[in-house]
Amino acid sequence: MMTGKQTWVFDTPPSIISTGVVGGPFEEKGNIPNDFDYFYTDEWMDEKSFEIAHQHMIEDACHFAIEKANLETDDIQFFLHGDLINQLTPSNFAARNLSIPFLGVFNACATSMEGLALSALIINQMKADYVMTGAASHNSAVERQFRYPNEYGSQKPDTAQWTVTGAGMAILSKNGTGPKVTSATIGKVVDRSLKDPFNMGGAMAPAAYDTITRHLKDRNLTPDYYDYIITGDLAKIGREICLDLFHQNNYQITDEQFIDCGLKIYKPEQPIFAGASGPACSAIVTYGHFINKLSQGECNRILVVATGALLSPLTVQQKQTIPCIAHAVSIENV
Repeated sequence: MMTGKQTWVFDTPPSIISTGVVGGPFEEKGNIPNDFDYFYTDEWMDEKSFEIAHQHMIEDACHFAIEKANLETDDIQFFLHGDLINQLTPSNFAARNLSIPFLGVFNACATSMEGLALSALIINQMKADYVMTGAASHNSAVERQFRYPNEYGSQKPDTAQWTVTGAGMAILSKNGTGPKVTSATIGKVVDRSLKDPFNMGGAMAPAAYDTITRHLKDRNLTPDYYDYIITGDLAKIGREICLDLFHQNNYQITDEQFIDCGLKIYKPEQPIFAGASGPACSAIVTYGHFINKLSQGECNRILVVATGALLSPLTVQQKQTIPCIAHAVSIENV
């Protein structure tokens, strides 16, 4: 199964048999509203705190995915999930209520593809029947933890990004129909000594480039093998840097082929600074928009490269640099 230095190629690729995608009111006004299962009317979601609302979204997205797969919760053997809040409390509390054997995963905004890669590994190597995985984020909960509560009214530079409120889940099966998870490239932590927490796209771009080029080398592919190469949340700044790196090193990746979830989820006129971010960003766009495109035959091969900035409020206060990571998963109609 091991191919090259960092890539797993699955000999019996698991299928993504269903997905569940939910979002907030700001996401409903975005660019891909038809790819969601449900929207909430406000960020509180009838809960007492944003953190409990965050948990609420995770549970709802899971239930949508399970129902669409015509399964019961007890049919799911493992649940892999992560978010940005301290100690993964929204994920942990949701897993408590779901009562599914649980593995909490964290790679910041790269969590969605970390979870998908590990879920495919569990099915491919351990012969599990059904595994559910996903990622979620909540704008107000994340602002409170990492920056300033929205009520504070702090000003942000144009390089900042808007955290997505939503959750995206996928159920994988060793049998069944649906797009297949064919390979995964596990990224390395890359740090180019950037320290600005309001320029995460610039910090993450080298990690995305490193993982994508390693994936192509490990699998002996050229970029045109894929209909789309999709990054998680590089947004405007990081996407331009990553494209420049490709062109400088003679990788032929076109502007139309190279898509960023952080620029796909919202409309250009929405006030999102450089673009969207958050673990839900890549999870929603992948499990909503691109799984729909694969299922409808509008594309056949995609490489999803979720990107994460591995900083914390403490490391920012201590003036440390921002280590970053990217994980790549190929999803194909085969």
